[in-house]
Amino acid sequence: MNFASYKDRKAVAAALKAIYTAVDADAAELALAEFEESNLARRYPAIAPSWRRAWNEVIPFLDYPPEVRRLIYTTNAIEALNSKIRRAVRTRGHFPSDDAAAKLIYLALNATSS
Repeated sequence: MNFASYKDRKAVAAALKAIYTAVDADAAELALAEFEESNLARRYPAIAPSWRRAWNEVIPFLDYPPEVRRLIYTTNAIEALNSKIRRAVRTRGHFPSDDAAAKLIYLALNATSS
């Protein structure tokens, strides 16, 4: 999305969504080819080549079912967990040993899962 202007971001995102929500690599390849022929690709010529350069990293993602894909590209749960751990560590300051820090992190993780 760094290549697109602010006013075109929704349109570019909608066009690219067809690629990463495709059922398999062949359908994604077809969606990327369609994007390359679109007006948006002509307006932003750097987008399609950046997908092509990263294609080997995109293809394994398409092997997973849609439910798992959502977990992979959504980091909200991971960020929330990291935030709780940082909050617990920050309020304590320094630790007398590594074991004390590990115990605090363990307790923070247990409090999160409850």
